[in-house]
Order: sequence, then structure tokens, then C-alpha cells
Amino acid sequence: MPPGAETLTFWLAVVVLVIIFAGGLFGYDQGVISGALPGIKSTFNLSVLMLQVVTSWVNLGALVGSLIAGNVGDAIGRKRTLMVAGALFTLGAAVQYFAPEAFVLVAGRLVIGIGVGVAAVAAPLYAAELAPASLRGRFISSYQLALTIGIFLAYLVNAHLSASGNWRMMLGAAAVPGLLLFVAALVTPQSPRWLIMKNRRAEARAEAHKVEPHIDVDAHLDAIELAFRTEEKPAPWSEILHREWRRPLLIAVGLAMFQQITGINAIIYYADQIFGSAGFASAESQAEVTTWAIGGVNVLATLIAIAFIDDEGRRKLLLTGLIGMGLSLVVVGVAFEFIGTAGQAPAAGGPTLAGTVTVAALIVFIASFAFSLGPVVWTVINEVFPARVRGRGVALATAVNWGSSYLASQFFLSLDEAVGSPLTFWLFALVCAIAWVWIYRSVPETKRKSLEDIQRMWAVQG
Repeated sequence: MPPGAETLTFWLAVVVLVIIFAGGLFGYDQGVISGALPGIKSTFNLSVLMLQVVTSWVNLGALVGSLIAGNVGDAIGRKRTLMVAGALFTLGAAVQYFAPEAFVLVAGRLVIGIGVGVAAVAAPLYAAELAPASLRGRFISSYQLALTIGIFLAYLVNAHLSASGNWRMMLGAAAVPGLLLFVAALVTPQSPRWLIMKNRRAEARAEAHKVEPHIDVDAHLDAIELAFRTEEKPAPWSEILHREWRRPLLIAVGLAMFQQITGINAIIYYADQIFGSAGFASAESQAEVTTWAIGGVNVLATLIAIAFIDDEGRRKLLLTGLIGMGLSLVVVGVAFEFIGTAGQAPAAGGPTLAGTVTVAALIVFIASFAFSLGPVVWTVINEVFPARVRGRGVALATAVNWGSSYLASQFFLSLDEAVGSPLTFWLFALVCAIAWVWIYRSVPETKRKSLEDIQRMWAVQG
């Protein structure tokens, strides 16, 4: 079969389904906390600091989960690791639902965060290892698409429950994607690359034939074995710091960091509060504008990435998206100059012109992120590492991603109070400009290259 003519077989479709459940798991948790915060604050009488803890500590859990996911994935396989993630997510959702006090709620957030962190490593890694080279970008991007769908569904739940303030139901409903992930992962194929790493070629051959029956399976496995050469076990953590892998490590870590510190999760987590400051007075109006201006746009724009990532390439989408993100954040900052101090009571008549401009600019920001840094970053992170260090390299980059997300969400409200909304958004815009320059100079194009070809690329450049 000629290159680029790969078809989506039944088992490849099952792989995509598992990736979608994992991404939806991540997305639902990201989106639901925005609507749950007012009810949580009222129930437990929380300060701004504690609200930030409830919001951000899921990211600390995810940081831990992402660090252990590399070892777990190499030890028991990508498939079983996804099952562990689903179980953790379900447990964390149950703890949150029944939490009698704020500290138990935070504990539930940590557990669910560990599950999210494990899934955030295992799902894109699983997609990268099973997808044909010409479809790999779309496979990994389906994780980000599912994430946006999860956010959108969370916003719909928030909108439905915002009048009653039933935050327990909002958070408890998160058990559904966790259970779906666990069940779906039960029937998925193992990664042939992981099986080769474990010297289980016969099983690898059966799984590879199941996933891609039209390819020359033995030649495919020979190429994988050549990439592993004589390496019979995963590399120790120290090896990912070796000079020969320094460039892919810096690319992965840099992209992981910039994805978060350009402001995306701060805006998603605190969307209702931002729109409240922009003039949307009631909880219902805040939930409605959040649902469609952020949740709906996020889903639709991610489809752009899936459509073009394997044709137009990774670099073009990243650079174009950052331009849109930076310019829109500048406009949001200007709009907040007219709105006034963050947290000021909105006008009784509803959102002002500046508030409407804020919504429009944030739509551009979300759309720009959704076709660029959202899906493309995860794609590149899971492409650039060689087979021997891939599990640990992806885990480290994902941990940096979650650490950056923690900082952005933990200190967003405090930064906003300290320097004001205009300067806060302008700082995010400055980070977008820095990210653009760094990506232009440092990130190569990897579209349509096999994972083994990308590994050889580093060897040649080194």
C-alpha cells in the first residue's frame, strides 16, 4: 500500500476510542471546576487562597501522576496504564462527591489529578506508538479534541446545575468518563513497540497485524527492533539528560511549558469569574457564555488541527496560532482597562461594549490555541523522543506541563488582584511572543516522519 493510503481499521478505531475517553476525562475535570467553585466557596466558606488550592491542586496530583506514568507504562504497558488512570479518576470523583470538608475535597482533587496525569502521558504515547506515520498527528490530536469535548460537556453540566449550585453533582459526574476509559482499555490492543521492548515479538506480531493487517508486519517489527538495537530494557531516568537527547528534551519541555504559561488553563478554570468581571452578572449568564464562547469554540477549532496537522505540518499551526493568541490577549487587556478593576460589580443592564469585546477576543484566543498549542504540542512531545527514553521523556515533559499549569492556576487570581486584569493579560501576551520566537528558531517539522526516522534525525543533527 502506498504511503499515506493507510485506512482506519476496526482496531485502530478502538485505539482512537480509548484516546478519546482519556482526553474527555482530562477535559471534563478542567471545565467543571469553573462552575463548581461558587458552590464550593459557599458550602465551605473558602477564602481566595483556598479557592485557588481547590482549583490548582489537581495539577499537583497530575504532576505526580505524569512522573510515575513513564515507569508504570514501561512496566505494565500503555494499555494497563490507561486502565489504572480510569480507576483513579473514578475514585477521585467519588471522594469529591462525598467530601464532608474542604480538606477531603482537596484530597479528592489530588487523586483525580494523579489519574489525569497518568492518562495525559499514557494516552498520547499509546496513540503515537500505534498510529501509522501518516495518521499519527490526527491520532494524537484526537486526544486534544476529546479534551475540548470534555470541557464543553462540563460547561453544559455547569449551565444545567448553576441555578441550584449543585457542585457535588458537577464533580461526581466525572466518574463517568473514568469508568468508560477503564472499560474501553480492557479490549484495546497492546502496543507492538512496548511488546518488542519486552522481547515478546510473537505477541507484537499478532497485535501489529491486528491493528494494520495490510502492512509488512515483519519489516515493521524489524525497523522497531533496529531502533532498540541491543537495548533490552527502558533507559534509566538519567539517560534522558544525555547530550545526544538534549535537543528533543528541550523541545518537549519548552513546548509543554509554553502551552500552559500562555494562559489557557487560567482562563478555562476561571472563565465564569472573568466573564463576571466583564459584565455577565448572573451565574446562569456566566455559565452560558462560558459554554459556547469557550467550550463550543474549543471543540470546533480543534477540528482544524485534526484536518491540517498531517498536511500543513506542526510548525505552521503553532506559529499561526500564537499570533492569534497574543493579539487577542492584548485586546482583552485593553478591554479590561475600560471595564475597571477585576471583581467590580457588573452593570445591572448586563455586559458593556468592553465586556462584549472581551468575549469576542477570548473566542479568538481559544480558537487560536485549539488549533495550535493545544493538539500540536502533545503531538510533538510524543514524536521527538527515541524509543529507549520515550516513556520517561514524555513523562518528564508532561510533568513540566502540569507544573506550569499549577503555577498559572494557583496564582492567576492573586496576580489579577495584585497588578490588575489588563496587565495580567498583557503578560500572557508577552509570553506568547516569546514562545513564537523560540518555536520559530528551535522546533523542527516532523510531519509524515516515522518515529524511527525522527530518532535518526537527532543522531544526524547531533
